[in-house]
Amino acid sequence: MRHNKKFNHLGRTASHRNAMLSNMACSLIKHKRITTTVAKAKALKKFVEPLITKSKDDTTNSRRVVFSNLQDKQVVTELFKEISVKIADRPGGYTRIIKTGHRLGDNAEMCFIELVDYNENMAKEKVAKKATRTRRSKKATTEAAAPAEAPVAEAPAVEEAKAEEAKAE
Repeated sequence: MRHNKKFNHLGRTASHRNAMLSNMACSLIKHKRITTTVAKAKALKKFVEPLITKSKDDTTNSRRVVFSNLQDKQVVTELFKEISVKIADRPGGYTRIIKTGHRLGDNAEMCFIELVDYNENMAKEKVAKKATRTRRSKKATTEAAAPAEAPVAEAPAVEEAKAEEAKAE
């Protein structure tokens, strides 16, 4: 039975899995977004989010703990200098997984995992339109319908003019 065995081994030995997750975490911190399979992205999320939380507290011990997991000095300095400042007020959920479809060769479910605060497209808050109620009356509908008919009448004349220009060439 497999009671309480929730860890995904990803078909690898423990040392291979730890090395792979460490390399993927370094790539994620460097590039802010990487493309991978959904299973690896979920495993990476569990691996990297505690490290980002640890980076909020810039002490020697926390740097050593993070470095023991990542093994890359430049990545550790970028994590503590740049990323921890940007996510300082966020209580968790530093990464986002967005599914992108299936891989062509083996039909594996693909996605990209990104740091939440670094996607400018998602960061822009959309301005909510104010919900205005309008009353509908027959007068308003007849006025709206009249201008809509005028361009329809002009359209054949425009097409004829374009056809004459094409013949002239």
